[in-house]
Amino acid sequence: MLPYWLQVTIIGLLAGVIGTASGGLTVIIVKKVQDRLLSVLLGASAGIMASISFLDLIPEAIDEGTIYTAMIGILLGIGIIGLLDVKFPHRHFSFSKDGGGEHNRYLKTGILLSIGIALHNLPEGVAIGASFMVSFQVGLLLAVLIAIHNFPEGMAVGAAMCVGGVRSKKVLLITALAGVPMGIGAFIGVALGGVSPWTLSVSLGFAAGAMLYIVFDELIPDAHRKATGHSAIMGILAGILIGIFFIELLH
Repeated sequence: MLPYWLQVTIIGLLAGVIGTASGGLTVIIVKKVQDRLLSVLLGASAGIMASISFLDLIPEAIDEGTIYTAMIGILLGIGIIGLLDVKFPHRHFSFSKDGGGEHNRYLKTGILLSIGIALHNLPEGVAIGASFMVSFQVGLLLAVLIAIHNFPEGMAVGAAMCVGGVRSKKVLLITALAGVPMGIGAFIGVALGGVSPWTLSVSLGFAAGAMLYIVFDELIPDAHRKATGHSAIMGILAGILIGIFFIELLH
């Protein structure tokens, strides 16, 4: 049996690599995923993440420490992800038509996107690692949800690089490498969570803050952007109910 920290690190690594690489592979093979399906998946991921954050991670953070250590962690999670979002955007680059050759423009966009995703994946990995300190099941579920969250990001990188003339094998490699920092972050998260009850409290708060930022800044807006009819809200509500049911089963 592998040590727990190594199991968590491997799961975090797989979540990052599979999430972004599957998006790149989808672009290479089928070019496009139906918007309605993507809307439901993103909405459901948002609902489940919100439920786990409010009903599991935050209460556990308070129980392990105090309301103050939990709030410090939440603010750190929101602040770090928010800062990275401002300084290194990873979803919102536009394909500019001004200046330079078309291939070079798209290639530059793909490179910037991949760097942005890699930087975001480190603190997201910390959140995954910390959530494994609540329970293996909670950590695993969040890892799967983050992988789903990374799927459209991998598609964005893959699409830009394919148009930019990058070969399919390199597109797949680059999208996979963008997910590697998540494994490093998962190791940091599980290591910090095991130091003391207070560091565990801050780490769990960090996980909740990071997840909530992702939910409200990315997943819900993206779900609505891809929506057909009420697909986004139905996915979100279904995700909330699934999250509540899952948490009740654990307890």
